[in-house]
Formats: sequence, C-alpha cells, structure tokens
Amino acid sequence: MTFSEVRENVFVAADTIRSHKMRSSLTMLGIVIGVTSVISVASIIDGLNKFVQDRVDALGSRTFFITRFPAGQDPSRLALKYRTRKYIDYGDAAYLRDACPGLDAATTFGTRAFFFGQQNSISYGGARIERLFLRGAQPEYLQAIPLFAVEQGRFISKYDEQHARPVVVIGMDIADTLFPRIDPVGKMVRLNGGLYEVVGVFQHDSGMFVGASVDQFAVIPLSDFHKNNPDVRELAIAFTVARGSSVEDTKEAVREAMRKRRRVTSGRPDDFEIISPDFLSSLWNQLTGALAILTGVISSIGLLVGGIGVMNIMLISVTERTSEIGVRKAIGARRSDIRVQFLMEAVFLTAAGGFIGIALGAAIAFTVRHLLPSVPAHVSYLWVGLGVAMSVGVGIFFGYYPANRAANLDPIVCLRYE
Repeated sequence: MTFSEVRENVFVAADTIRSHKMRSSLTMLGIVIGVTSVISVASIIDGLNKFVQDRVDALGSRTFFITRFPAGQDPSRLALKYRTRKYIDYGDAAYLRDACPGLDAATTFGTRAFFFGQQNSISYGGARIERLFLRGAQPEYLQAIPLFAVEQGRFISKYDEQHARPVVVIGMDIADTLFPRIDPVGKMVRLNGGLYEVVGVFQHDSGMFVGASVDQFAVIPLSDFHKNNPDVRELAIAFTVARGSSVEDTKEAVREAMRKRRRVTSGRPDDFEIISPDFLSSLWNQLTGALAILTGVISSIGLLVGGIGVMNIMLISVTERTSEIGVRKAIGARRSDIRVQFLMEAVFLTAAGGFIGIALGAAIAFTVRHLLPSVPAHVSYLWVGLGVAMSVGVGIFFGYYPANRAANLDPIVCLRYE
C-alpha cells in the first residue's frame, strides 16, 4: 500500500468518526478508562519505586539493623516463636563494638510510639503535640543512620548519655509547631511530663510517602529513655561496616557475637534478625505487585469493553456502508483494500482513545505529584509506548473481524443493497 493510500484511509477514518461524534466518543470511553488507569497507576508506582530506592541508597549498603523479629511484622501480632525470643539488651551495641573490629559504628536505640500502643506528648507554652515518635539513642546514632542529620544546634553527646541528661533533639515539624517564630535551641519543653532542654533540630526529611519522617521525631539520650520508660523493652541495633572491611565477613562476625552474647547454643537457629535496608524496597515491591495486578484487571476490563464497542460500531459501519463497498469493488478495489480501510478506521478510533487516556493519565500523575510531594509520580516513556501499543492492538484485534467481513462481501449483493 502506497503512502497516498494510507493517508486517504486515515482521512476517511477521521471523517467517519466526525460524522458520528457521540457514537465514537462512547466507543472510545472503554479504551480511555483502560489506558488512563494503566498510565496513572504505573506512573505513581514508578515514582514511588525510585523514591524508595533513593531512601535505601541514602542509608547505604553497609548499614544493617538487628531486631528481635523480622521486618514488616506487626509487633502486636507476633508469632509464638518470635514472642519467646529474648529482647535486645541496652548493652548489646557496646558489646558488638568491642567484639567486632570490622564495625564502623554500632548503636542501640529504642522507640516509644503509637503503633506500639504508647502515647507521647511535647509542649511549649500553649502549643502541644501528641502524635510524635520518641526515640532514645546514643551519640553514634547519627553515624549509623545518616537520615538523621542535625541542622540547628547539636546532637546528643557522650556526656549527655553518661549522665542521662534531659536534653532532646526535635524534628522540623515539631520545631515549626512549638516555635514558629523563635529559635528553639536552648528552650525548655515538657516531654511526657518531664522538662527537657532542646539542644538541636533535625534537617527536614520527606519521610516514607505519607508515613513517619524525621520531622516527627524527638530523640533523647538512651540512658534517660531507659530510666523514664521502663515499660519499653523492644529495642533495636543499627551498625555500619567500616570501609575496607568485608561486608559479609563482618555480618557473620556480628551474628556470631550476638549468638554468643545471647547464649544461643550450636545447632539452634538465631533468635534475632539481621536486616538490610533492602527490605524496604522488597516490602514495597510486594505491595506494588498486588496493586499492579489490580490495575491490570481494571484496565483489561476497560480495554475489553472498549474493544467490544469498537467491534460493534465497525459492524454497524459495514452494514451502513454496504453500497459504498459495492461501488468501490465495482471500480476495482481489492479485498485487501477494503479490509485495510475498515481496519484503519478501527485502529484510528482506538488510537484516539489511547492518546486521550495517556493525556489523562499524565494529568493525574502531574496532579498527584504537586498535591502530594511525598508521592513522586513519574510518567515514563515505556508506559506511554505501552499505552499506545495496547490501544492500537485492541483496534487491530477487535477490528479485524468487521474489516474481513466487509472485504468478503459480494459486490453484486452490495450494489443491490438498500
């Protein structure tokens, strides 16, 4: 087929759609819904995947955590084999620093938060915040977890830790709420009923999507945390492998040291978990996998409905234009010419719906990105190309039968049709 014939078929298809605007719009609706759902959800998932990976990269590949139970477990619904494990001890990190020369840093920390069934409050003057995360940490905490960086003032010192001093480093959201127009460093706040001196403010942190971030944290010396929160027993350890040391060898040394410390006999499994930051991306991939399947089902239904609509409108078009088909065949049109003409009309119809769906999906992703900066939706060329391919494929698949039916009509019968 020559270029002029292709162009002529495209113009004929466009004229057909324009002459039946309402019918064509309703037919394209299923294609639009299917492609829009694919583009918008895929854009959001792609953006979030990049965001999660950036957060994991920020922690570094040499940072690990030791906990009593695996990551992703609900602390209130632990299996029996995890509930019977020993708790992490306040002195475990100091023991690891002495026992494992390959470590760059090791620190124990504890958290008091609402998801453990515990409540916190911090106030200054007439301002009060109740939904915050209280964490007890050691001076090595910043070295082990670089996401916590101090912007104003300082972090907890060894002197603060040794003397269980009532000092606190607060997140940016807490500082903005309690001290909207004054410098918070040096001020006294009431934290869970006790007076604490604010010695520092953390840098702003975007957090994980709409979840907790450093901005909602208040960090106090671990020794003071232990003294004032005897009910909190669920601790964790963060450690980093020193540059020049083998990551795997150091992890194994830490594992052996913890087994010795916790008196785990030979042949018994570990009663603790060593977790890599990669668990965040793995957990997220599991969540988005289910979301992608759901999106695929929704988009498939939309495309199926749109495809059936395309087949229906093309069959009606073949019936309405039976005389036209007879005239074209009488003046020399081949079956292939008729088939391509109607197939081009079906593809033109679905492609138009696909481009509208891509535009709407991109608009949704753009809106989400600006209304919720913590959800960095990103439209990739891969999904745009896939949206075009899906819409064109639907047009070819569902348009072939009507086009073939038109091509096989007897020209004599067509010319006598009224």
